[in-house]
Amino acid sequence: MATTSRPFSVSIATTSGFFRLHSNSSGGRGPAGAARDAEVAVEIGETYLCRRADGSWHSAEVIQSRLNEQEAREEFYVHYVGFNRRLDEWVDRNRLALSKSLKEAAQKSSEPFLGELAEPERKITRNQKRKHDEINHVQKTYAEMDPTTAALEKEHEAITKVKYVDKIHIGHYEIDAWGRPWAACGHFWVILGHFWGQCQWRQPPGREIYRKGNISVYEVDGKDHKIYCQNLCLLAKLFLDHKTLYFDVEPFVFYLLTEVDRHGAHIVGYFSKEKESPDGNNVACILTLPPYQRRGYGKFLIAFSYELSKLESTVGSPEKPLSDLGKLSYRSYWSWVLLEILRDFRGTLSIKDLSQMTSITQTDIISTLQSLNMVKYWKGQHVICVTPRLVEEHLKSAQYKKPPITGQ
Repeated sequence: MATTSRPFSVSIATTSGFFRLHSNSSGGRGPAGAARDAEVAVEIGETYLCRRADGSWHSAEVIQSRLNEQEAREEFYVHYVGFNRRLDEWVDRNRLALSKSLKEAAQKSSEPFLGELAEPERKITRNQKRKHDEINHVQKTYAEMDPTTAALEKEHEAITKVKYVDKIHIGHYEIDAWGRPWAACGHFWVILGHFWGQCQWRQPPGREIYRKGNISVYEVDGKDHKIYCQNLCLLAKLFLDHKTLYFDVEPFVFYLLTEVDRHGAHIVGYFSKEKESPDGNNVACILTLPPYQRRGYGKFLIAFSYELSKLESTVGSPEKPLSDLGKLSYRSYWSWVLLEILRDFRGTLSIKDLSQMTSITQTDIISTLQSLNMVKYWKGQHVICVTPRLVEEHLKSAQYKKPPITGQ
Protein backbone atom coordinates (compact mmCIF):
# COMPACT_ATOMS: atom_id res chain seq x y z
CA MET A 1 0.00 0.00 0.00
CA ALA A 2 1.36 3.43 -0.93
CA THR A 3 1.97 5.73 2.00
CA THR A 4 0.93 9.37 1.98
CA SER A 5 2.38 12.49 3.51
CA ARG A 6 0.07 14.14 6.04
CA PRO A 7 1.69 17.13 7.78
CA PHE A 8 -1.61 17.89 9.53
CA SER A 9 -4.86 16.01 10.07
CA VAL A 10 -8.16 17.33 11.37
CA SER A 11 -11.21 15.28 12.36
CA ILE A 12 -14.50 17.15 12.41
CA ALA A 13 -17.69 15.61 13.77
CA THR A 14 -20.52 16.55 11.42
CA THR A 15 -24.09 15.46 10.96
CA SER A 16 -22.79 12.67 8.74
CA GLY A 17 -20.14 11.34 11.07
CA PHE A 18 -16.51 12.38 11.04
CA PHE A 19 -15.05 14.94 8.68
CA ARG A 20 -11.27 14.64 8.48
CA LEU A 21 -9.19 17.08 6.50
CA HIS A 22 -5.50 16.71 5.85
CA SER A 23 -2.90 18.24 3.60
CA ASN A 24 -1.82 17.06 0.18
CA SER A 25 -0.87 13.46 -0.29
CA SER A 26 2.22 12.56 -2.20
CA GLY A 27 2.23 11.80 -5.90
CA GLY A 28 2.53 8.33 -7.35
CA ARG A 29 5.86 6.61 -7.76
CA GLY A 30 7.58 6.05 -11.04
CA PRO A 31 7.75 2.71 -12.84
CA ALA A 32 10.17 0.05 -11.67
CA GLY A 33 13.60 0.51 -13.18
CA ALA A 34 13.12 4.20 -14.02
CA ALA A 35 16.22 6.23 -13.29
CA ARG A 36 15.92 9.00 -10.73
CA ASP A 37 18.12 11.34 -12.79
CA ALA A 38 19.05 13.28 -9.65
CA GLU A 39 21.40 15.41 -11.66
CA VAL A 40 18.56 16.82 -13.83
CA ALA A 41 17.01 19.96 -12.38
CA VAL A 42 13.29 20.55 -12.83
CA GLU A 43 12.55 24.17 -13.71
CA ILE A 44 9.43 25.99 -12.50
CA GLY A 45 7.40 27.19 -15.48
CA GLU A 46 8.85 24.58 -17.86
CA THR A 47 6.80 21.86 -19.57
CA TYR A 48 7.64 18.15 -19.30
CA LEU A 49 5.99 14.87 -20.20
CA CYS A 50 4.32 13.59 -17.03
CA ARG A 51 2.83 10.18 -16.29
CA ARG A 52 -0.78 10.53 -15.15
CA ALA A 53 -2.57 8.26 -12.67
CA ASP A 54 -3.97 6.13 -15.51
CA GLY A 55 -0.45 5.44 -16.85
CA SER A 56 -0.74 7.72 -19.88
CA TRP A 57 1.81 10.46 -20.61
CA HIS A 58 0.82 14.07 -21.16
CA SER A 59 2.56 17.45 -21.38
CA ALA A 60 2.45 19.21 -18.01
CA GLU A 61 3.64 22.61 -16.81
CA VAL A 62 5.44 22.67 -13.46
CA ILE A 63 3.79 25.33 -11.30
CA GLN A 64 5.52 24.92 -7.93
CA SER A 65 7.82 22.62 -5.96
CA ARG A 66 8.00 21.54 -2.33
CA LEU A 67 10.05 19.25 -0.10
CA ASN A 68 8.13 16.35 1.36
CA GLU A 69 10.13 15.85 4.56
CA GLN A 70 8.32 12.68 5.64
CA GLU A 71 9.06 10.99 2.31
CA ALA A 72 12.44 12.74 1.95
CA ARG A 73 11.81 13.77 -1.64
CA GLU A 74 11.03 16.79 -3.79
CA GLU A 75 7.56 17.05 -5.32
CA PHE A 76 6.17 19.23 -8.10
CA TYR A 77 2.74 20.71 -8.68
CA VAL A 78 1.82 20.23 -12.35
CA HIS A 79 -0.91 21.42 -14.69
CA TYR A 80 -1.70 19.13 -17.63
CA VAL A 81 -1.71 21.32 -20.74
CA GLY A 82 -5.19 21.64 -22.25
CA PHE A 83 -6.90 19.85 -19.36
CA ASN A 84 -9.17 21.32 -16.69
CA ARG A 85 -7.26 22.61 -13.65
CA ARG A 86 -9.28 20.24 -11.49
CA LEU A 87 -6.86 17.55 -12.68
CA ASP A 88 -3.75 19.42 -11.43
CA GLU A 89 -1.78 17.47 -8.83
CA TRP A 90 1.44 17.03 -6.88
CA VAL A 91 3.82 14.44 -8.36
CA ASP A 92 7.32 13.23 -7.52
CA ARG A 93 10.14 13.48 -10.06
CA ASN A 94 9.82 9.80 -11.03
CA ARG A 95 6.61 10.68 -12.86
CA LEU A 96 8.40 13.24 -15.04
CA ALA A 97 10.23 12.14 -18.19
CA LEU A 98 13.63 13.66 -17.38
CA SER A 99 16.05 11.12 -18.83
CA LYS A 100 16.56 10.65 -22.56
CA SER A 101 15.42 7.02 -22.50
CA LEU A 102 12.30 7.83 -20.51
CA LYS A 103 11.44 10.73 -22.84
CA GLU A 104 11.70 8.46 -25.85
CA ALA A 105 9.56 5.78 -24.20
CA ALA A 106 6.95 8.36 -23.15
CA GLN A 107 6.81 9.92 -26.60
CA LYS A 108 6.47 6.51 -28.22
CA SER A 109 3.59 5.51 -25.95
CA SER A 110 1.90 8.86 -26.62
CA GLU A 111 2.15 8.67 -30.43
CA PRO A 112 -1.10 6.74 -31.07
CA PHE A 113 -3.07 9.21 -28.92
CA LEU A 114 -1.42 12.25 -30.50
CA GLY A 115 -2.01 10.77 -33.95
CA GLU A 116 -5.73 10.53 -33.27
CA LEU A 117 -5.85 14.18 -32.27
CA ALA A 118 -3.99 15.25 -35.38
CA GLU A 119 -6.18 13.51 -37.95
CA PRO A 120 -6.69 16.23 -40.59
CA GLU A 121 -9.46 14.38 -42.47
CA ARG A 122 -11.80 14.17 -39.50
CA LYS A 123 -14.13 17.16 -39.18
CA ILE A 124 -16.55 17.78 -36.33
CA THR A 125 -19.35 20.25 -35.89
CA ARG A 126 -19.34 23.01 -33.29
CA ASN A 127 -21.86 21.09 -31.15
CA GLN A 128 -19.74 17.92 -31.32
CA LYS A 129 -16.65 19.86 -30.26
CA ARG A 130 -18.53 21.50 -27.37
CA LYS A 131 -19.81 18.12 -26.12
CA HIS A 132 -16.36 16.55 -26.50
CA ASP A 133 -14.71 19.39 -24.55
CA GLU A 134 -17.32 19.25 -21.76
CA ILE A 135 -17.11 15.48 -21.33
CA ASN A 136 -13.29 15.40 -21.43
CA HIS A 137 -12.85 18.50 -19.23
CA VAL A 138 -10.98 20.40 -21.95
CA GLN A 139 -10.48 23.94 -20.77
CA LYS A 140 -11.16 26.87 -23.09
CA THR A 141 -8.19 28.97 -24.13
CA TYR A 142 -8.20 32.69 -23.38
CA ALA A 143 -8.63 33.34 -27.12
CA GLU A 144 -11.93 31.42 -27.09
CA MET A 145 -13.33 33.57 -24.26
CA ASP A 146 -14.77 37.05 -24.43
CA PRO A 147 -12.33 39.74 -23.13
CA THR A 148 -14.11 40.20 -19.77
CA THR A 149 -14.24 36.46 -19.02
CA ALA A 150 -10.61 36.04 -20.11
CA ALA A 151 -9.48 38.83 -17.75
CA LEU A 152 -11.41 37.29 -14.84
CA GLU A 153 -10.00 33.84 -15.61
CA LYS A 154 -6.42 35.17 -15.67
CA GLU A 155 -6.92 36.93 -12.33
CA HIS A 156 -8.55 33.85 -10.78
CA GLU A 157 -5.79 31.56 -12.06
CA ALA A 158 -3.07 33.80 -10.63
CA ILE A 159 -4.69 33.75 -7.18
CA THR A 160 -5.51 30.03 -7.11
CA LYS A 161 -2.64 28.42 -8.98
CA VAL A 162 -1.93 25.69 -6.42
CA LYS A 163 -4.28 23.32 -4.59
CA TYR A 164 -3.39 23.13 -0.89
CA VAL A 165 -6.01 20.67 0.35
CA ASP A 166 -5.92 17.32 -1.41
CA LYS A 167 -8.34 15.01 0.41
CA ILE A 168 -11.04 15.11 3.04
CA HIS A 169 -12.87 12.39 4.96
CA ILE A 170 -16.65 12.63 5.29
CA GLY A 171 -18.30 9.69 7.00
CA HIS A 172 -17.03 6.54 5.27
CA TYR A 173 -15.70 8.41 2.24
CA GLU A 174 -12.26 9.78 1.44
CA ILE A 175 -12.81 12.43 -1.23
CA ASP A 176 -10.30 14.09 -3.54
CA ALA A 177 -10.61 17.87 -3.37
CA TRP A 178 -10.79 19.67 -6.75
CA GLY A 179 -10.77 23.36 -5.86
CA ARG A 180 -8.09 25.66 -4.42
CA PRO A 181 -9.78 27.34 -1.48
CA TRP A 182 -7.09 28.97 0.59
CA ALA A 183 -3.43 29.86 0.31
CA ALA A 184 -2.49 28.54 3.77
CA CYS A 185 -5.46 27.99 6.03
CA GLY A 186 -4.63 24.93 8.11
CA HIS A 187 -5.12 26.91 11.34
CA PHE A 188 -8.71 27.71 10.35
CA TRP A 189 -9.57 24.05 10.00
CA VAL A 190 -8.03 23.28 13.40
CA ILE A 191 -10.39 25.85 14.96
CA LEU A 192 -13.28 24.53 12.90
CA GLY A 193 -12.43 20.97 13.91
CA HIS A 194 -12.52 21.93 17.60
CA PHE A 195 -15.91 23.65 17.12
CA TRP A 196 -17.51 20.74 15.26
CA GLY A 197 -15.92 18.26 17.62
CA GLN A 198 -18.27 19.58 20.33
CA CYS A 199 -21.34 19.57 18.07
CA GLN A 200 -24.10 17.05 18.72
CA TRP A 201 -26.34 17.96 15.75
CA ARG A 202 -27.67 15.08 13.71
CA GLN A 203 -29.33 17.20 11.03
CA PRO A 204 -28.83 20.63 9.44
CA PRO A 205 -30.27 23.71 11.15
CA GLY A 206 -33.25 25.51 9.66
CA ARG A 207 -36.54 23.88 8.76
CA GLU A 208 -37.34 20.73 6.85
CA ILE A 209 -39.45 21.67 3.81
CA TYR A 210 -39.53 18.39 1.87
CA ARG A 211 -39.53 14.68 2.72
CA LYS A 212 -40.03 11.65 0.50
CA GLY A 213 -38.73 8.25 1.60
CA ASN A 214 -35.22 8.75 2.89
CA ILE A 215 -34.74 12.04 0.98
CA SER A 216 -35.14 15.29 2.84
CA VAL A 217 -34.55 18.98 2.05
CA TYR A 218 -33.77 21.66 4.65
CA GLU A 219 -34.08 25.41 4.14
CA VAL A 220 -31.37 27.34 6.01
CA ASP A 221 -31.28 31.14 6.15
CA GLY A 222 -27.73 32.53 5.96
CA LYS A 223 -28.68 35.34 8.34
CA ASP A 224 -30.03 33.00 11.04
CA HIS A 225 -27.27 30.37 10.78
CA LYS A 226 -24.26 32.36 9.64
CA ILE A 227 -21.43 30.12 10.89
CA TYR A 228 -23.01 26.95 9.53
CA CYS A 229 -23.52 28.48 6.08
CA GLN A 230 -19.99 29.91 6.02
CA ASN A 231 -18.60 26.45 6.80
CA LEU A 232 -20.80 24.96 4.07
CA CYS A 233 -19.38 27.47 1.57
CA LEU A 234 -15.82 26.61 2.58
CA LEU A 235 -16.56 22.92 2.12
CA ALA A 236 -18.06 23.61 -1.33
CA LYS A 237 -14.99 25.57 -2.38
CA LEU A 238 -13.01 22.31 -2.22
CA PHE A 239 -15.02 21.10 -5.24
CA LEU A 240 -16.00 24.30 -7.08
CA ASP A 241 -12.99 26.08 -8.50
CA HIS A 242 -14.89 29.30 -9.33
CA LYS A 243 -16.80 29.65 -6.09
CA THR A 244 -16.09 33.05 -4.49
CA LEU A 245 -18.72 33.38 -1.73
CA TYR A 246 -17.33 32.41 1.68
CA PHE A 247 -18.41 34.80 4.40
CA ASP A 248 -21.12 37.11 3.04
CA VAL A 249 -23.90 34.55 3.48
CA GLU A 250 -26.63 36.70 5.02
CA PRO A 251 -28.27 37.67 1.68
CA PHE A 252 -28.62 33.98 0.75
CA VAL A 253 -30.89 31.03 1.51
CA PHE A 254 -29.39 27.54 1.42
CA TYR A 255 -31.29 24.39 0.47
CA LEU A 256 -29.61 21.22 1.74
CA LEU A 257 -30.43 17.82 0.27
CA THR A 258 -29.90 14.99 2.76
CA GLU A 259 -30.19 11.23 3.06
CA VAL A 260 -31.94 10.23 6.27
CA ASP A 261 -31.22 7.13 8.36
CA ARG A 262 -31.41 6.23 12.05
CA HIS A 263 -28.27 8.26 12.76
CA GLY A 264 -29.60 11.50 11.30
CA ALA A 265 -29.80 13.51 8.07
CA HIS A 266 -26.54 13.38 6.08
CA ILE A 267 -25.85 16.12 3.56
CA VAL A 268 -25.31 14.94 -0.02
CA GLY A 269 -25.55 18.29 -1.78
CA TYR A 270 -27.04 21.77 -1.69
CA PHE A 271 -27.79 24.90 -3.63
CA SER A 272 -27.98 28.50 -2.52
CA LYS A 273 -29.94 31.41 -3.95
CA GLU A 274 -30.09 35.13 -3.32
CA LYS A 275 -33.12 36.35 -1.41
CA GLU A 276 -33.36 39.17 -3.94
CA SER A 277 -31.55 38.60 -7.24
CA PRO A 278 -31.35 41.64 -9.55
CA ASP A 279 -30.24 39.34 -12.38
CA GLY A 280 -33.09 36.86 -11.92
CA ASN A 281 -30.85 34.00 -10.79
CA ASN A 282 -32.64 31.14 -9.02
CA VAL A 283 -29.34 29.43 -8.08
CA ALA A 284 -26.13 31.09 -6.90
CA CYS A 285 -24.16 27.93 -6.15
CA ILE A 286 -25.01 24.25 -6.56
CA LEU A 287 -23.03 21.20 -5.52
CA THR A 288 -23.46 17.45 -5.19
CA LEU A 289 -20.66 15.91 -3.12
CA PRO A 290 -18.56 13.52 -5.27
CA PRO A 291 -19.58 10.24 -3.53
CA TYR A 292 -23.22 11.01 -4.35
CA GLN A 293 -22.82 12.07 -7.97
CA ARG A 294 -24.40 10.10 -10.84
CA ARG A 295 -27.34 9.14 -8.64
CA GLY A 296 -29.75 11.83 -9.85
CA TYR A 297 -29.21 14.18 -6.89
CA GLY A 298 -27.83 17.00 -9.04
CA LYS A 299 -30.88 17.07 -11.29
CA PHE A 300 -33.11 16.79 -8.24
CA LEU A 301 -31.54 19.98 -6.85
CA ILE A 302 -31.93 21.71 -10.22
CA ALA A 303 -35.58 20.63 -10.44
CA PHE A 304 -36.19 21.80 -6.87
CA SER A 305 -34.81 25.26 -7.69
CA TYR A 306 -37.27 25.56 -10.59
CA GLU A 307 -40.17 24.38 -8.42
CA LEU A 308 -39.35 27.26 -6.07
CA SER A 309 -39.35 29.64 -9.07
CA LYS A 310 -42.79 28.35 -10.07
CA LEU A 311 -44.09 29.01 -6.55
CA GLU A 312 -42.73 32.56 -6.85
CA SER A 313 -44.25 32.92 -10.35
CA THR A 314 -40.88 33.90 -11.84
CA VAL A 315 -38.41 32.57 -14.38
CA GLY A 316 -34.85 31.89 -13.31
CA SER A 317 -31.42 30.81 -14.43
CA PRO A 318 -28.29 29.67 -12.57
CA GLU A 319 -25.60 32.21 -11.86
CA LYS A 320 -22.76 32.15 -14.36
CA PRO A 321 -20.16 30.88 -14.96
CA LEU A 322 -21.16 27.27 -14.51
CA SER A 323 -18.54 24.59 -14.03
CA ASP A 324 -18.11 22.04 -16.83
CA LEU A 325 -20.07 19.45 -14.82
CA GLY A 326 -22.69 22.08 -14.00
CA LYS A 327 -23.19 22.84 -17.70
CA LEU A 328 -23.67 19.17 -18.46
CA SER A 329 -26.21 18.73 -15.66
CA TYR A 330 -28.24 21.82 -16.55
CA ARG A 331 -28.22 21.12 -20.27
CA SER A 332 -29.36 17.55 -19.63
CA TYR A 333 -32.13 18.71 -17.27
CA TRP A 334 -33.38 21.47 -19.58
CA SER A 335 -33.39 19.03 -22.52
CA TRP A 336 -35.38 16.41 -20.61
CA VAL A 337 -38.00 18.95 -19.42
CA LEU A 338 -38.48 20.47 -22.88
CA LEU A 339 -38.56 17.11 -24.68
CA GLU A 340 -41.21 15.77 -22.27
CA ILE A 341 -43.42 18.79 -22.99
CA LEU A 342 -42.88 18.68 -26.75
CA ARG A 343 -43.70 14.96 -26.81
CA ASP A 344 -47.02 15.28 -24.96
CA PHE A 345 -48.25 18.72 -26.09
CA ARG A 346 -50.78 19.03 -28.88
CA GLY A 347 -51.11 22.39 -30.59
CA THR A 348 -48.88 25.41 -31.11
CA LEU A 349 -46.14 26.32 -28.65
CA SER A 350 -43.91 29.37 -28.52
CA ILE A 351 -40.65 29.78 -26.64
CA LYS A 352 -42.45 32.24 -24.36
CA ASP A 353 -45.06 29.55 -23.60
CA LEU A 354 -42.34 27.05 -22.71
CA SER A 355 -40.72 29.60 -20.41
CA GLN A 356 -43.98 30.25 -18.56
CA MET A 357 -44.64 26.52 -18.19
CA THR A 358 -41.19 25.61 -16.89
CA SER A 359 -39.81 28.82 -15.28
CA ILE A 360 -36.73 28.34 -17.49
CA THR A 361 -35.56 31.58 -19.12
CA GLN A 362 -36.13 32.04 -22.85
CA THR A 363 -32.36 32.36 -23.37
CA ASP A 364 -31.73 28.95 -21.76
CA ILE A 365 -34.59 27.41 -23.75
CA ILE A 366 -33.24 28.74 -27.06
CA SER A 367 -29.68 27.52 -26.38
CA THR A 368 -31.00 24.08 -25.36
CA LEU A 369 -33.23 23.73 -28.43
CA GLN A 370 -30.32 24.84 -30.62
CA SER A 371 -28.18 22.04 -29.17
CA LEU A 372 -31.02 19.63 -30.05
CA ASN A 373 -31.40 21.11 -33.57
CA MET A 374 -35.01 22.00 -32.80
CA VAL A 375 -35.06 25.74 -33.37
CA LYS A 376 -34.44 28.03 -36.33
CA TYR A 377 -34.13 31.78 -36.69
CA TRP A 378 -36.79 32.96 -39.15
CA LYS A 379 -37.97 36.51 -39.93
CA GLY A 380 -36.28 37.99 -36.87
CA GLN A 381 -37.43 35.45 -34.30
CA HIS A 382 -36.66 31.94 -33.09
CA VAL A 383 -39.15 29.32 -34.24
CA ILE A 384 -39.45 25.79 -32.83
CA CYS A 385 -39.04 23.15 -35.57
CA VAL A 386 -39.74 19.67 -34.27
CA THR A 387 -41.21 16.34 -35.31
CA PRO A 388 -42.51 13.55 -33.03
CA ARG A 389 -39.85 11.22 -34.41
CA LEU A 390 -37.02 13.65 -33.54
CA VAL A 391 -38.36 14.06 -29.99
CA GLU A 392 -38.57 10.30 -29.46
CA GLU A 393 -35.04 9.79 -30.78
CA HIS A 394 -33.68 12.28 -28.28
CA LEU A 395 -35.70 10.82 -25.39
CA LYS A 396 -34.23 7.38 -26.11
CA SER A 397 -30.76 8.80 -25.51
CA ALA A 398 -29.31 8.11 -22.07
CA GLN A 399 -28.19 11.75 -21.97
CA TYR A 400 -31.80 13.00 -21.79
CA LYS A 401 -33.45 10.26 -19.79
CA LYS A 402 -35.77 10.98 -16.89
CA PRO A 403 -33.87 11.73 -13.66
CA PRO A 404 -33.85 8.73 -11.30
CA ILE A 405 -35.02 10.96 -8.45
CA THR A 406 -37.76 13.54 -8.88
CA GLY A 407 -39.78 15.68 -6.52
CA GLN A 408 -43.06 14.28 -7.79
